[in-house]
Amino acid sequence: MNAVLVGLLGAIVALAFAHGRVTPYDNYVLLASQMLHGHLWLDPVWPGPEIDAVLFEGHRYVVNDPVPALLIMPLVAFVGTNANQTLLAALLCGVACGAAWALLARLGVTNRVAVWLILFFLAGTDLLWCSMLGDVWFVAQTSAVAFMLLALCELAGKRRGWLVALWTALALGSRFTLVMALPVILWWVWAGFGEPAAQSAGPARRRNALGFVATLVPFFALWVAYNMARWHVPWDAGHTIFYHQDPFMGGPGSPFGLANVSTELYSFFVAPPRFHATFPFVEPMAFGTALWFTSPALLLALLAREPRRLVVSLWIATVLVAGPSLLYYANGGSQFGMRHALDFAPFLLALMGLAARSNLGVAWRVAQALIAWSAAVGVYGCWYWNTYIRHGML
Repeated sequence: MNAVLVGLLGAIVALAFAHGRVTPYDNYVLLASQMLHGHLWLDPVWPGPEIDAVLFEGHRYVVNDPVPALLIMPLVAFVGTNANQTLLAALLCGVACGAAWALLARLGVTNRVAVWLILFFLAGTDLLWCSMLGDVWFVAQTSAVAFMLLALCELAGKRRGWLVALWTALALGSRFTLVMALPVILWWVWAGFGEPAAQSAGPARRRNALGFVATLVPFFALWVAYNMARWHVPWDAGHTIFYHQDPFMGGPGSPFGLANVSTELYSFFVAPPRFHATFPFVEPMAFGTALWFTSPALLLALLAREPRRLVVSLWIATVLVAGPSLLYYANGGSQFGMRHALDFAPFLLALMGLAARSNLGVAWRVAQALIAWSAAVGVYGCWYWNTYIRHGML
């Protein structure tokens, strides 16, 4: 019940910050509408290049992964393209908050500590910022976070392989970068996610793993069919095609490369905001502000020690999922903070929970201060975006 209440509160907060916004970057509403009409392309409803739809063989296609379009399809079927994509983002924000609370509870985190961690996760990361805007790129991030947290929650609970696979598939269908975590998730399904004493016997392990793999098979079959219908290849070629058509940062070849790592590392860990002598004094950089300023409470994850196997595997999942973003040619575009960090934020939240359930002493007081700073900066970022960047779109 607490998880439901936390989820409702998270959705309400996101809706409050949205101020009734209807995003103009509503690719998923347009895609859902066209799917209902039997098409995968946007034209003739394509509103223009600002929504990042690529041109391929005479049609405009959404580059982003399709699950949010499927989620909003019932509303689109009822009200058409007047459906509010930002509403979907706020509801998914609520799901993420509720699932995060349940995950922390299953990891043994007390309610008092969990309140601090949920405050951080909602406002101290880009979760609230992405959810209040609801743009195509941002609702995909919120959706991926929500479903990956549901997968982790199941792993920390009954560990039913088919259900872990279902939540994971919905996360991958929102942000496919999470596919990098599949080996680790399969390991958790097989070997367990909690304390060693809680691990199940061999037959249960095999049953869970088989259910996980069997449930993912039709997802990947549909994924291949979806790509074949759009790009005529079994993999998602959309981002490569977009890179070739990007008039600002694009070019020939692949959008992924080692040459991009230094720029990405600078964006994630160095890029400062701009300070002014006049109000509002702090200007978030248009193309991202590093995590040291927006989310320093993530440092708490470094204090996680036990259970060792789970801690190590969570860090492996974090690094694997961060990999595609570190290799990509763009750091997320116009944004507050670094929204691509949301891809691996669920794993870091679990690490923070494992750390916080220990007796940290003075370190917990420092963590509370960092959480307060992160949340305050996150709220400021939302206010700044509403006031100076999107003031004409409220």
